[in-house]
Amino acid sequence: MAKKILVGFDDSENAIRAVEFITSTFSTDNRVILFSVLQDTAALCDLNSPELTPYFKEQQQSFCTLEEKKKSLVEAALDKAKAMLLEAGFPADNIKTKVKSKSKGVARDLVDEANKGYDLVVLGRRGVSGVREFFFGSVSNKVIQAAKDVSILVVN
Repeated sequence: MAKKILVGFDDSENAIRAVEFITSTFSTDNRVILFSVLQDTAALCDLNSPELTPYFKEQQQSFCTLEEKKKSLVEAALDKAKAMLLEAGFPADNIKTKVKSKSKGVARDLVDEANKGYDLVVLGRRGVSGVREFFFGSVSNKVIQAAKDVSILVVN
């Protein structure tokens, strides 16, 4: 029976590794949704208030340019992942990409999406140090803690 698989996706090597795992492990009749959560910087880029510091005003355009670059990197990575799935034999109709602006946080937005009828969530494990993970957590840990009624697979 075909499964509906949600892949938490960004432009990292870990996300690509998760897609590689899917291509080598799952049958091609499964539906794969590549899901990315992006920062919503439109409001910040359009922000124009007399209370803003001069430094922020000077750096505002640079920040917005970097965020646009990040968005284009994610889109290129999504195209690469989709091509990998197609090459592995997944039909185009079984591959979808979904990009969402962050509303609650990357992990919480991913869990909200997972609660929409997916059978499995696949995440790449981010290599952070134990200390950093203790203080900040990781998206994969947060998803594991928050997700209910859906299986989570973390790919190393």
